[in-house]
Amino acid sequence: MTAIRSLLFVVWLYLSMALFAVGLSPALLMPYRQAMWVIRGWAKFIFFGLRWIAGVKVEFRGMEHLPTGASLIAGKHQSMLDVIAPFAVLPDNCFIMKKELTPLPFFGWFAWKTKMIAVDRSAHSKALKDMVRQARARFAEGRQILIFPEGTRAPVGAPADYKPGIAALYRDLDCPCTPMATNSGVHWPAHGFRRYPGTVVYEFLPAIPAGLKRAEFMAVLEERIEAASNALPRVPIQPLTVHPGESRDPVLS
Repeated sequence: MTAIRSLLFVVWLYLSMALFAVGLSPALLMPYRQAMWVIRGWAKFIFFGLRWIAGVKVEFRGMEHLPTGASLIAGKHQSMLDVIAPFAVLPDNCFIMKKELTPLPFFGWFAWKTKMIAVDRSAHSKALKDMVRQARARFAEGRQILIFPEGTRAPVGAPADYKPGIAALYRDLDCPCTPMATNSGVHWPAHGFRRYPGTVVYEFLPAIPAGLKRAEFMAVLEERIEAASNALPRVPIQPLTVHPGESRDPVLS
């Protein structure tokens, strides 16, 4: 049953991308906020399909810590969902993405229109300087800059590997940094097509104040994100045994 639901959701996911990207592509000719509206609507559409097809709910916690103006957010990255979900709650989200994604039809076009920060990771030090430059411009526009310090999706339980990019942004922007924990990889793994029933949680934690030394900041950030992520549920819901004559669905009932 999990495999069937997962396959149906994958179909839903890619059809929704075509529906929103192609059907609402006129938004690309309008001010960028209209394009942001398309992405935000798509995120909520994904939540709907994820809940009712795959049995996976999405919950946001720590909303009292959610930044609304110009800000820096550092999130745990376990799933493709981590790129989608923040658009549902952040008023003007801008995330750091791989530059090789920008030529993709529709996805890349919307990323370009909404001024996401595209980084060529193969350029090393030049990429870091370019990322900081773009982030400074987006920060001046009052946007919420979201970066995944590990740089790529990591399986649940994998050792943390925080890259220096977040420290460069923290120092250059001279602002607090809001950590974001998640258990998304439990229900939408980093690799594979299966989606496992349960609740994906995104938890915004109290901001780390500006001005810490690099080593101290990195240690505090990693400790807070990893501890909060590990404290979230890490076991998918197991289906109940259905006896003859019963048709109860433990997820959707």
